Amino acid sequence: MADLRIFSYMPNPRIWKATIAARLCGVELDLRGAKPGQLADWLWDFDARPLTAEDRAKQGDLARQSRTGFSGQLFKTDAFLAAHPFGTVPAAFSPDGEVGIFESNSIARTVARLRRHGPDLYGDDPYAAARIDSFLDVSLVFARDGQVYLLSLNNGSVDEGIHGNAAAAYETYMNGMEAALSPDHAYLVGDDLTLADIVFVAELCSFAREAAHLERLAERNLPTIFKFDAPASHPRAMAHFERLCQHPAFVPDIEPFMEKLEARRLKSATG
Repeated sequence: MADLRIFSYMPNPRIWKATIAARLCGVELDLRGAKPGQLADWLWDFDARPLTAEDRAKQGDLARQSRTGFSGQLFKTDAFLAAHPFGTVPAAFSPDGEVGIFESNSIARTVARLRRHGPDLYGDDPYAAARIDSFLDVSLVFARDGQVYLLSLNNGSVDEGIHGNAAAAYETYMNGMEAALSPDHAYLVGDDLTLADIVFVAELCSFAREAAHLERLAERNLPTIFKFDAPASHPRAMAHFERLCQHPAFVPDIEPFMEKLEARRLKSATG
């Protein structure tokens, strides 16, 4: 039996916070999900699965109005909503399905606490843990602005205001990371890899998805915000990001994702 079950759309860079931590800590995950556009045809439950004919027959009991990131109806059980009162994904569960854990940073913390071996990703004392939490909280603020921006790119509503807010959030986030790594710190907290570093990489990967919408940005004469070429303004932060992307625990998630983004970017540049 897996230590933790996670239901989400995939690929989802924010889930990598948990998958990367699990590889490092020897935690077994049960991942369930599909592409975002396919989750409307799934039953949202501890036993998440594609909808059956029997499930569809119970539409009156299961159908819920979708919220941010989805449109139309979604099919969620009462048990799912009891475990996940905000009704969102990613949604994690204890092995018996009784306890729901929501928000990707909290799911990653759970993995770190379930650690069987490997690095202590959540720090070795309350002060280190609190400092890690500080980075995770700041990352959530950045993630909120990033989500608004990415959704606007996806649905075509992006404008100068949304773009400007995202650019400001990116600059603030990266400035803080640059300062934390200065003058020559190898990691964000202490002398070893922690959840702070993992979450930083996952959030940048999530934000990098703007590369899937280069044509839409060009149509509105808006520049890309995330730069892959290590801009001079954030050399330490970008070098840290690039180094961790090559870490064996990170590569299985990040490498295929980045390859697809690079292919998309090249196609846009030559097309």
